[in-house]
Amino acid sequence: MNKLFILLLCLWGWAEARAYKLTAFLPKENPTQTGVIVCPGGSYFWLDNWTEGYEVARWLQENGIAAFVLEYSHSGWASFAFHVHMPGRTFPASFNDLYRALQEIKEKGDEYGVKSDRIGCMGFSAGGHLVMYAAEQLSSEILFVAPMYPVVSMTHPCTHKRSRRGLLGEHPSRLMKDSLSLEHHVSENCPPVFLMNCDDDPVVHPHNAELLDSALTIKGIPHHYEHYRTGGHGFGATANKTTAEAIRWKEVFLDWIKQW
Repeated sequence: MNKLFILLLCLWGWAEARAYKLTAFLPKENPTQTGVIVCPGGSYFWLDNWTEGYEVARWLQENGIAAFVLEYSHSGWASFAFHVHMPGRTFPASFNDLYRALQEIKEKGDEYGVKSDRIGCMGFSAGGHLVMYAAEQLSSEILFVAPMYPVVSMTHPCTHKRSRRGLLGEHPSRLMKDSLSLEHHVSENCPPVFLMNCDDDPVVHPHNAELLDSALTIKGIPHHYEHYRTGGHGFGATANKTTAEAIRWKEVFLDWIKQW
């Protein structure tokens, strides 16, 4: 393949990955004054904005919760394909985008109908890793966090290596991998956690969620762990993309959130 063509293809792929975009879905009826930042998954290489972003946000919106889909910085499909990462796409770019979103929603709270102390984060797969990392770093600023079938560890044998590559590049140091292994860094003032995954997840090994559940239990963090036998991966809030068993997480979550 022509080298110039490959270069142009890579530049296009990296340009697509340059993100900060926040899309608001505000409730039309019975607003709860609660906001949720929704972070789609995609292995830190791309974003599943539709299933794990907009469809989730519309469901929250219909239940009186203001939802904000965050398109955060990620390495891009060109980095996945060609193993070359552009500066500013790997860690901490995604975390910086989430922090920016949190501050933007607080500043526009009156416009959005959201109280500044009632903002939570929900993330799927790699997005679950992102929101849980944020909870460990910004515990006093987040009402709750909901990592769904999340990537958790960057060092354990169950590590989702594609997400680690998207987040940290091709040859991350042991120190960086350790620092972003969520099971090792749960703080004692971590906000409440709603955790969900499925045993038959073919993408992110279910032991990731089990590691996080154990770490939260050891630290005494209020959390709820929805653990399903079937359901797979990547379904978000869409019933026809998972099982009747796993889609129950939606009603359980809506009940759980009422206590915070």
